Amino acid sequence: MFSVTSARYFLYAEPTDMRKSFDGLCGLVTSKMGQNAMSGDMFVFINKPRNRIKLLRWEPGGFVLFYKRLEKGTFMLPKAIFNGASHRIDYSQLVMIVHGISLEYARKTRRFYPQAVVGN
Repeated sequence: MFSVTSARYFLYAEPTDMRKSFDGLCGLVTSKMGQNAMSGDMFVFINKPRNRIKLLRWEPGGFVLFYKRLEKGTFMLPKAIFNGASHRIDYSQLVMIVHGISLEYARKTRRFYPQAVVGN
């Protein structure tokens, strides 16, 4: 079933041409981000005006592409220093980006995570 739940989420650092589809985005994942597009991770791409977003993920049997176009407003991106071509974000940051919640003032509080989960 189509889902956005994934082990890891990667936000591409550069504005992306939204005319790119499966093959073009897979090319960015492989050549620019240095990742395996078929890993099951979610790859997030946003255009220059920040009013369109695409999420690419491999699921058993093929790729799934989620696409959202805003009629008004922009996607708020995390104020982070990108190390290379991508930045790893967590699920809560992805949800805030998609729903238009500013990440500038959002704070994540401390939580307990079992030792096996901490390294992911």
